[in-house]
Amino acid sequence: MTTVVVFNVAREPAAAQVLADGRLVWPARKLPAGEDDHAALAVAVGLAASDLVGITLGQGDPGWAAARGTSEVVRVADVTVGDDDGATAAALAAAVAEVDGAELVVIGDSEHHPGLAPALAGYLGWPVVLAATSAVRIGSDVEATRRAGRVEETVSVPIPAVIAVAAATEESSPPGMKAMLAARRLPVRDVTAADLGIAAVPAFEPTLTSLPSSTTARLIGGDPLQAATELVKALRAEGVLE
Repeated sequence: MTTVVVFNVAREPAAAQVLADGRLVWPARKLPAGEDDHAALAVAVGLAASDLVGITLGQGDPGWAAARGTSEVVRVADVTVGDDDGATAAALAAAVAEVDGAELVVIGDSEHHPGLAPALAGYLGWPVVLAATSAVRIGSDVEATRRAGRVEETVSVPIPAVIAVAAATEESSPPGMKAMLAARRLPVRDVTAADLGIAAVPAFEPTLTSLPSSTTARLIGGDPLQAATELVKALRAEGVLE
């Protein structure tokens, strides 16, 4: 059976550009790997019982995943990451359906696209574990570890399943130039939205971007006792204290 890892499907807000008229635009260049992608791929390598197939969209770099352990990459060439996580998830789910024997999907749990992993699982009809830091196969289940507040918990889900991985650290040992060059020769299967039967989804069109409203902060310094007295006076003046 096949494990699938999804990569290069998260946009970082720092890459956005706000124009003088308030419009928000995103550069058309290739997307860099998401902050959780390396952790997701490392977990996928450990979970893969046989083949490991990467899936990305038109802005993704197939060589990035191929250099880290995938045997093949499927790219939905004419679909790009947008504001609608549901539309992105629909395209990814359709691509997963094209992978023979796909039983596990591993994806980075991007904080900038919190709806992507749950939506992908919904389209597939599979259970999902979010914010996983590691995962192992136990028979026909996957046991995923994640942090919940101050505790660490282990969640068991039956296969097939979606595992969303949150990176705890940055990638420590990225592949070298030789591995990256060799990865360019590995197979990439380009498909289109029409091939997958995906209906076109109208893009979101933001009309204005502005900073949120905020109130002026007052800093109280000086002697701690005097500062505490001033703080109480200020809170009473604002109606916070009686």
